[in-house]
Amino acid sequence: MLQIAFIRENQEKVIKALAKRNIDAKSVVEEVVQLDENRRAAQVELDNVLSESNKLSKDIGELMKAGEKSKAAILKEKTVSLKEKSKELGEKAEALAVELTNKLYTLPNLPADIVPEGKTPDDNLNVFEEGEVPVLHEGAQPHWELVKKYDIIDFELGVKITGAGFPVYKGKGARLQRALINYFLDKNTAAGYNEVQVPHLVNEASGFGTGQLPDKEGQMYHSTIDDLYLIPTAEVPVTNLFRDVILNESELPVLHTAYTPCFRREAGSYGAHVRGLNRLHQFDKVEIVRIEHPDNSYAALDGMVEHVKNILQELKLPYRILRLCGGDMGFTSALTYDFEVFSTAQDRWLEISSVSNFETFQANRLKLRFKDKDGKNQLAHTLNGSSLALPRVLAGILENYQTPEGIVIPEVLRPYCGFDIIN
Repeated sequence: MLQIAFIRENQEKVIKALAKRNIDAKSVVEEVVQLDENRRAAQVELDNVLSESNKLSKDIGELMKAGEKSKAAILKEKTVSLKEKSKELGEKAEALAVELTNKLYTLPNLPADIVPEGKTPDDNLNVFEEGEVPVLHEGAQPHWELVKKYDIIDFELGVKITGAGFPVYKGKGARLQRALINYFLDKNTAAGYNEVQVPHLVNEASGFGTGQLPDKEGQMYHSTIDDLYLIPTAEVPVTNLFRDVILNESELPVLHTAYTPCFRREAGSYGAHVRGLNRLHQFDKVEIVRIEHPDNSYAALDGMVEHVKNILQELKLPYRILRLCGGDMGFTSALTYDFEVFSTAQDRWLEISSVSNFETFQANRLKLRFKDKDGKNQLAHTLNGSSLALPRVLAGILENYQTPEGIVIPEVLRPYCGFDIIN
């Protein structure tokens, strides 16, 4: 979340920045500042009462030593009153602090200066495009028809077992899925990312730490009996490895990668654009997460973008990179680049990765800090990216690599698959 000291000292800047997200934040910012003033005033009053109470306790001790019990008794009565007052003020300060924190949770991150203006995905800025769109043979099909033809993914069987959006991968489809996961992990670890395996359920504190709660509560599967959430992305457990951690500056940067299944309710998603692998409730993804010094985080973001570009170049898929506009950015992000692969059979772009810098937004929630050269604790910057999300990458491969003889496997994946073609 945003730091209250920054909001207090930069009210107009915060209001102007959030306007780029098409949010009129003036009343909320004013309310936050007023709550903070009330909380600080209550804390000052509490501190004064506690100080007076401590002084009286010392005076009572001295009077008792001097044998002046009657005077000491008068002061004792006063300390009883002060204790009651301090309890009331403590409860008031705590209630104001909770109210302030809850209000801060409603404010999204401030967009970086280079985030373009805009309200919808149509306003995103195309900053890079590469790869030749293949010319497919007559009768080429979208992936949801191809998987039936070659019996590699069964959507109906997934409906039988669970429901819509939970496909069953079979035979060469399962092996290609596993090959992609291993290939992505190998690329990430070769680039210096440390592989970790993390839980697939997280507690509420973890959800708040990375900003999925309360913003995306309705999109997460919630195990109510245990009050645990199925993860929507490995970003949540991996970043929370560093909740309440103080790193030494020399330990930065920290680079982690993880493969996990991801679970998203995707409430309200329907229509032709979500057919097949385009939109799932359970899908596989390999994630990269970085903890960076604030001075280096945007250079690190550029490096993450280049890393994902290299993977798509090796897969030889046509892709483009979009800088998201203020109206299309995620709640926690300061700057996001989306990668999209072109699906020739569907004649549309499919999002396959988001790479984002959150600056101090998540770190402030997580209390993730580092000790600088002067020994002072500073908030770190956090970043994450899909490297990569599998369903639409797989859809792009199936559709763009189809031939009359079958689906050719990208050359870089053949050592992982153990076969060259699905036929």
